[in-house]
Amino acid sequence: MSNRKRDHLVSQDSETRVPRHSAAPRAGAGHWHAGHGSVPAASRHTRRIIAAVLVPAAIATVVAMIALWPGRVQFPGPAGDQGGVRALGTVTSISERACPAPAPGSPRPAGRAQICGSAVVRVTDGPGTGQDATVDLPAGPSAVRLHVGDDLVLLYFPDAVPGGRDYTVTDHQRSTPMIWLLVLAAAVVLAFGRWRGVSSLVGLGVSFGVLLLFVIPAILRGSPPLLVAVIGASAIMFAALYLTHGVTVHTSVAIAGTLASLVLTGAIGVGFTAALHLTGIASDDDSFLSATQGGIDMRGLLLAGIVIGALGVLDDVTVTQAATVAEMAAAAPATTRWRLYQAASRIGRAHAASAVNTIVLAYAGASLPLLLVLATGTQPLSQLLTSEFLAQEILRSAVGTIGLVASVPITTALAALVAELRPAAAATPTA
Repeated sequence: MSNRKRDHLVSQDSETRVPRHSAAPRAGAGHWHAGHGSVPAASRHTRRIIAAVLVPAAIATVVAMIALWPGRVQFPGPAGDQGGVRALGTVTSISERACPAPAPGSPRPAGRAQICGSAVVRVTDGPGTGQDATVDLPAGPSAVRLHVGDDLVLLYFPDAVPGGRDYTVTDHQRSTPMIWLLVLAAAVVLAFGRWRGVSSLVGLGVSFGVLLLFVIPAILRGSPPLLVAVIGASAIMFAALYLTHGVTVHTSVAIAGTLASLVLTGAIGVGFTAALHLTGIASDDDSFLSATQGGIDMRGLLLAGIVIGALGVLDDVTVTQAATVAEMAAAAPATTRWRLYQAASRIGRAHAASAVNTIVLAYAGASLPLLLVLATGTQPLSQLLTSEFLAQEILRSAVGTIGLVASVPITTALAALVAELRPAAAATPTA
């Protein structure tokens, strides 16, 4: 087969197809089938190059985690520290009545009609277990709406209001439906992914473990949030990707591409956060956190959220690109690395285009209540877009998009550099 024909097979319509002919020899056979998911084993030289890059990065991640490990962090105590004790109960009956009319001249509450009255709750856990207690129906636009049979979270505080109720409704219990939701999600993953699904769930557990045991406590202890986020994201990346996709060359390439893209994302975020003069304090939650945890760098916390949020999309793109280059190199072994890079980049552009839409919609969906509030305001659009809160959301979307798009050429180039290109004589068409 001529070189021109082989090059044509690689480059033609590569956005959606890979050549169907087999290309690389397999131990014990004259040819192998790329369509069966087999990729030629990487040479010792290639593995050494990848190890020379990733092993120091992994060691640096471990050393940095040890140096910044927060140890045991004392979080705020339970509600009992403020004079109340948490209890659980079930609504057995409800007695509703019309709310008293507001005083003349006072504003009427907006939204749904207010309902007053009381409910009888059987206490199932906490103070007074097994007894019936009367509670006032919660009032206010965001109050919990009660029905018979509802499981509630109560606060037992008999001296809170002289002559008032001993128990107050704080929220619904959600543990049972939440457990069933998580079981259903895990069952779907396992049913489709099988053993790969098991490894992905283990990787998810590692991700949450790093966030809950390292990232959040370290930030609360006063460590730089951006540094903690980069280290935590690196640890999640190494553990989750290797657990989910196996210790292979293209997984290692995906990790290298993800790491480079995260560094780029963080650098761009730092530059534009300073250029936009963002403080990281734009909402009531930010203000509360800044007031109660004065040692936290709120601007760094904003950047940390950008890095961790970008990781969730980057690993999907980088793994896909690394695997695509490996499969294409196996299917057309006589191609040049430049042609391999061009063909895989066309696939990456299609993937990145859809992922960009995904990341922007994810941020917009999380901020939908805010968008509705802003839409009902009277400020001009130009002032809204340049306000601190919307500027933060635009920064998250824009920086995440830049890092996502940059991950495609970075990962594709790395994968093309380490791809195993076979000589033309190795290509043997299958029947």
